[in-house]
Amino acid sequence: MMTMSSVAATCNIIVITDPSGKDPNGAAAGSMSFAENMFQSTFLMSKNNHFAVLSGGTGSSDTRLDSVIDAVANLENNASAASAASLASQFNGARLVVGGPSIGAAIGGSFNAYVITVDDASHDIKVTPYTSGVATLQPGQKGAIIHLRNTEGNPLYGTADTVRKETAMNIGKMIRDGYPATTILSEAMGEVAKDSGERYGGGGVNLISGISTDDMFTPVDMNQTGYPMDDEYSKLCDDCGWGMGYPKAESYDKCPVCGANLRVVHAYEALGSALTISPNAVSVAVYGSDKPGLAETTSEIVEASVAKYGYDASAIAGSVNRAIKNGLIMGVDHVEPKDINVKQGSKAVGVYFNALPGDRSSPAWDLPIDGNILNILGSIQTAVGIILILLVVFRSRLLKSFQNR
Repeated sequence: MMTMSSVAATCNIIVITDPSGKDPNGAAAGSMSFAENMFQSTFLMSKNNHFAVLSGGTGSSDTRLDSVIDAVANLENNASAASAASLASQFNGARLVVGGPSIGAAIGGSFNAYVITVDDASHDIKVTPYTSGVATLQPGQKGAIIHLRNTEGNPLYGTADTVRKETAMNIGKMIRDGYPATTILSEAMGEVAKDSGERYGGGGVNLISGISTDDMFTPVDMNQTGYPMDDEYSKLCDDCGWGMGYPKAESYDKCPVCGANLRVVHAYEALGSALTISPNAVSVAVYGSDKPGLAETTSEIVEASVAKYGYDASAIAGSVNRAIKNGLIMGVDHVEPKDINVKQGSKAVGVYFNALPGDRSSPAWDLPIDGNILNILGSIQTAVGIILILLVVFRSRLLKSFQNR
């Protein structure tokens, strides 16, 4: 029997740059660790109520889960972030980081953290260390909370205290200088990964827009580490939009579509891009196929469809299908409105493709005969023979229709 080792996130960050909730990128949170099984570290986001509960500590996974459930129930009853975070002290070794744009943020239980605040008028940055009780970022206050410890076995063990303080200062500077919370989160996670070794995803969430990195960085298999947040994640062409993830990206020095130079994107940068949405753009996620260029081409088509028809699943499906018919999108089957997940409030659209079998680049013809029969006949008949057979099929159907009338 295979057993799964327990894990807790050693780095928890929550950033709030717009307490009003108007900026779609104004609040974000993330977690990572040096440990394995980062998908087991409980991390919950409420898309409707715009809060996150991040767990960690030295307790078991059951302990963390129980603490999260109690914290969520507390928040659902309109409790403060501080009240919800304080519940961690009731569970042995647990840590809770709780927050959202309207409720502020707090950390309770077992932690080593800094609370960062930035004064709107004076732009003064205040960075305060906490190690016990409950540390709070008050509602309505721009700021952040960062918790960081080192994991046993991490080659950079012993760096957490210094990195925690330096990253907290840099978070404060970025808040002061007007960067969105999603960008600040990604930069902070990159700094922590490089300097402290607590580098495996994990992931992050955009608390205002309700966007998550999902399983972009979490381990694929049990007892494995997630994706290193400071490692190279993909290569992108800024000229035409072509992109490819690692390890396949290692084979490309130039864009195979337009020949331009490729830009290397690290995982923490990919996290920021995944969570950040433009007020004038649509965040498009593509699932079901990793064909080169598919995501970029689909994104352009979806953006054009939304600009013309709005956030209409049927209209978007029609635009995507026209692109497939015209050869702009290849290697996937036609989509239906149910394959389009629209979140107008978050300006996000998910497109779920079914990849075509084998080397087929376009969907099967709409013919009155099973496509599999054509494949069989193709191996034993000439093209003329297939056409003659199809004519016979059409003719027999026409005659039958005439007789019925």
